[in-house]
Amino acid sequence: MELILKYFPNLTQDQIEKFTKLEALYQDWNLKINVVSRKDIDELYLRHVLHSLAIAKVIDFKDDANIMDVGTGGGFPGIPLAILYPECNFHLVDSIAKKLKVVNEVVEGLGLENVKTTHCRVEEIKETYDFIISRAVAAMPTFVHWIKGRVSKHQDHDLKNGILYLKGGDLDEELQDYRTATIYNISDFYSEDFYETKKVVHLPIKYKG
Repeated sequence: MELILKYFPNLTQDQIEKFTKLEALYQDWNLKINVVSRKDIDELYLRHVLHSLAIAKVIDFKDDANIMDVGTGGGFPGIPLAILYPECNFHLVDSIAKKLKVVNEVVEGLGLENVKTTHCRVEEIKETYDFIISRAVAAMPTFVHWIKGRVSKHQDHDLKNGILYLKGGDLDEELQDYRTATIYNISDFYSEDFYETKKVVHLPIKYKG
């Protein structure tokens, strides 16, 4: 928890309580349904929670923003961001039911009222969103194809509506066809070695009605 406060010192008491409670909930549920590796569960704040919150170093979501987390897995990056932005609406989507069972239990355990979940493939979703977030679920061309038509026309943020993607390593080849993509090095925000090669990619997506 100290790690979160190191980079997000202005959390409310409610947010601190939720972030603190997060670890016990994941440890408990992970014993029943394995969604996080053993090594990662021991370093949950470093490898999952703070990593998810790197998106908040790139953008400050405005109240009422609609955000979809595609392939949320155990609830990352969606759940940590939902704690940080209680006035935003988060839709966590995954095609694997057992992962969403854990997500739903964590959401309920934390009392998060700004999160809904759907067990389906993202192509089945019909709504549109200001931003679509994810953590390395597919190569960018595949991901862009999946979320086609899901980005909202209405623009509220300085950062253009589109994808915010957590990814690691060399992205030059993967992003060569996306000239409008901006790559943010997470190591510019956090000093821990774990983040040395990790990035947040912002890819604006034009609305196509």
